Amino acid sequence: GIEFIDSYVFNKVEHIRFNSTVGRYVGYTELGLKNAEAWNKGPQLGQEQAELERVCKPNAALEYRAILDKT
Repeated sequence: GIEFIDSYVFNKVEHIRFNSTVGRYVGYTELGLKNAEAWNKGPQLGQEQAELERVCKPNAALEYRAILDKT
């Protein structure tokens, strides 16, 4: 399968991450936890899921085909 991860990092600290396997945002700091709660209820969650369908899955299929062509 394919996994899409979108991390939000500030000053080398990861605060929040969207992980397509989990299917939601996860917070890692106090601010990240608050944002994750809000983003999981808002339009941001749908936008991340749309990126997975729009960008990741089609490109993953192309990359996989290119790898198979080389073997």
